[in-house]
Amino acid sequence: MSEYAVVQLEEIDEMNDGRCPWRPVAAHLGIAAFGANAWTAREAGGRIINEHVESDDEDPDEELYLVVRGHAAFELDGERVDAPAGTLVFARPSVRRTAFAEEPETTIIALGGVAGKAYAARAWSIWGPLNPLYEEGRYDEAADRARELLEAHPESAGLFYNVACCESLAGRTADALEHLRHAIELSDRFRALAKDDSDFDPIRGEPAFNQLVGR
Repeated sequence: MSEYAVVQLEEIDEMNDGRCPWRPVAAHLGIAAFGANAWTAREAGGRIINEHVESDDEDPDEELYLVVRGHAAFELDGERVDAPAGTLVFARPSVRRTAFAEEPETTIIALGGVAGKAYAARAWSIWGPLNPLYEEGRYDEAADRARELLEAHPESAGLFYNVACCESLAGRTADALEHLRHAIELSDRFRALAKDDSDFDPIRGEPAFNQLVGR
């Protein structure tokens, strides 16, 4: 395996989970030390970075954004910040942020990690390539392909949860319960999420499910 990699941004497939489409740079290159993703707006006025606050997450990232092409405008806690190509924007977890393109094909790369904690890839960035299968209702295929991801990222509670959702919808009750149990063991917040998640309707009548979610 080579100790280095070279890739053009356009060679990385763009992913879409219903928010702003992105390219999973770190996942594509096999980077394990920090998060790295890229967003491109096709038209002026398009949103590049979805509005969010990192402190809402269990492990809130500090994020550094680099405008590598075009011209962006950030909104940071309601303040507009002009950001032409070459601009670096740093945001701590508590800052509410979003960004829009001032020019077509504006591209932003974001680097992130939790201060004082070893990096662990976010479930959404790992799951991204499989999300289209979920959206198309190909739950068996999504679950099968996700097993390799689980082996590579045994620390990701969100990934275990997503796999359990697919297995539930695919009729794989025992697997769904096992992976949901593991997600909850890694992060108790998934107990509350599972209670009202319609993906678990097929197994909601199972005694083991109700024990897991505390009903």
